[in-house]
Amino acid sequence: MTTDTFAGLSGAATSSAAGPLAGLVVVDLSRILAGPVATQMLGDLGATILKVEQPGRGDDTRSWGPPYLKDAHGRDTSEAGYYLSINRNKHSIAIDIAKPEGQALVRRLLAKADVLIENFKAGGLAGYGLDYPSLAPAFPRLVYCSITGFGQTGPYAPRAGYDYLVQGMGGVMSVTGTPDGEPMKVGIAVSDIMTGMHACIAILAALRHRDATGVGQHIDLALLDSTVFFLANQGLNYLLSGTPPGRLGNAHPNIVPYQVFAAADGHFILAVGNDEQYRRFCGLLDRPDLAEPPYATNRERVQRRAELVPLLAPLIQQHTKAFWLDACAREGIPASPINDIAEVFADSQVQARGMQVEMQHPASPDPLPLIGNPIKLSATPPSYRLAPPMLGQHTDSVLLALGLSEPELADLRAARIIA
Repeated sequence: MTTDTFAGLSGAATSSAAGPLAGLVVVDLSRILAGPVATQMLGDLGATILKVEQPGRGDDTRSWGPPYLKDAHGRDTSEAGYYLSINRNKHSIAIDIAKPEGQALVRRLLAKADVLIENFKAGGLAGYGLDYPSLAPAFPRLVYCSITGFGQTGPYAPRAGYDYLVQGMGGVMSVTGTPDGEPMKVGIAVSDIMTGMHACIAILAALRHRDATGVGQHIDLALLDSTVFFLANQGLNYLLSGTPPGRLGNAHPNIVPYQVFAAADGHFILAVGNDEQYRRFCGLLDRPDLAEPPYATNRERVQRRAELVPLLAPLIQQHTKAFWLDACAREGIPASPINDIAEVFADSQVQARGMQVEMQHPASPDPLPLIGNPIKLSATPPSYRLAPPMLGQHTDSVLLALGLSEPELADLRAARIIA
């Protein structure tokens, strides 16, 4: 933690009560999803996030709608739900880093910062003198986190990377979807979000090293690397067997029965995790014989998936979803409904865990609903201090805190260096 320069800014974390990362200052040159996911998480945990955006345009996701936040007259603002979802607890500073004066302002920010995070293409900031080799001599304590599609090395390093493409290249789509259907992406940008989480872990690890040694470092994160890591058991299934796993729809590659089944009035998930649970489920089916060999063990059931599932399916379809969910809960057999997103936020457990929060946004008279932070800390929980900022909302307050004068700001604004 290097400075209290920004402690007076509205919403800046100033004490441990604001989170375990209070006092940490992050200069955020990222946009879209992976970087902003990381910086929102750091901001929720108390860090001061200085989001540097291009004047007149800002983060691309501001326009990725509809839906948009509504103003007092019910009209769309310029703030899309996509942007609002991952940009709270940040200060927006509109600086044109393509101009030398803008680059100088970023360096002044870095003199008071602990971390820089960016997601330009590999080498993309070198022309601005804001790449790690250019900055490290002047800021040896800086933790510099780069997020790209393919990393700083390797034959794909110069390419731009996007979540959708990386889900395909990283194997996720080859194991998602029905066996006889087309490869399917996950409905959430999992490669971006996973990389953002990895960025948080890497930044905290690098800060731990910096605090011990006084020396920062460069973090090189790639969407493709995070996606390959995400393959987990499916990746090891291939590495051990030499056979690439295929698409199983809603079935599990290593456990049976562990999939979606049709009840009399719709679908639910049955997730039998061990042989004892399976034996109890066969009791609910009134078919204890199906718990005997050749279906008694999970190994046998996986090997005989094609013959066992057609035996189970018509028995399950004789009763309603509610019947199976109640019966499975009573017997300690994992099962769940398949909720749409409205049902998710109406769920009593989700509500009890505070997974929807509200913040006041300057562009709207109504409270802005946001998704809560999943981390629960007993002493220093996440906090919600700043609504997702409007473009350039904090330019003046941040630069004044740096020591610039009002006339200097006026000159920079006239030259279109800031907005």
